[in-house]
Amino acid sequence: MKLVTAIIKPFKLEEVREALIQSGVEGLTITEVKGYGRQKGHTEMYRGAEYSVDTLPKIKLEILTVDTDKVVSAISSAANTGKIGDGKIFITDVEDVIRIRTGETGSEAI
Repeated sequence: MKLVTAIIKPFKLEEVREALIQSGVEGLTITEVKGYGRQKGHTEMYRGAEYSVDTLPKIKLEILTVDTDKVVSAISSAANTGKIGDGKIFITDVEDVIRIRTGETGSEAI
């Protein structure tokens, strides 16, 4: 089992969510986060004054899966704008998972 964690632009959430549903993903966790990568934020104008935005709003998706290829492909294609700040995908090993309600473990608990 793998945990796929993706950081994407907020306006791409619905498109990515639809792509994940079509690829067979049954559950995911969505979190609103802030951060920055190589671009280190950006500057904006407000009422004639320029100010720096150090962190940018992003969406963090977490999907527990056995088939990472389908999940990564769905996220990559739906979240891609071709511009800086499209995000990242992290894949980590999951030792075990337990469904609290039934006590099921492993892939049955997904």
